[in-house]
Amino acid sequence: MARTSLTERRWFPSHQPQTLQFAVALLYWNALLGLLFALVAGGIGRIGLVLVAADVAGGFGIANERRWGYYLAVVAAIVPLAMLIASGLAAGGILTLLFEIALVALLLHPQSRSYFKTWFR
Repeated sequence: MARTSLTERRWFPSHQPQTLQFAVALLYWNALLGLLFALVAGGIGRIGLVLVAADVAGGFGIANERRWGYYLAVVAAIVPLAMLIASGLAAGGILTLLFEIALVALLLHPQSRSYFKTWFR
């Protein structure tokens, strides 16, 4: 007998505000780029692997309206931004900086935080 769950798991939050939808898309995009760069560079370090996993888990958590997912996504967005700024933009350039800032701004936008406070469990 197959076990079924009453709650449907989502990978994308189509019912949430656009700020959270774009944030989830950017989290998944960051994870994909992290894996691609790791393949091109010949391997992924522990920090890179943790950040890729945090991006995917944070996006999945937000899509399923979980508080842990939102908190993880915020950390997964701020850590690479801080690392990029600390390295003096040597790691990715201005375009990477803009995407990292956009992700943090989308997650911390008042509309995202309001929805989070109201609906996430």
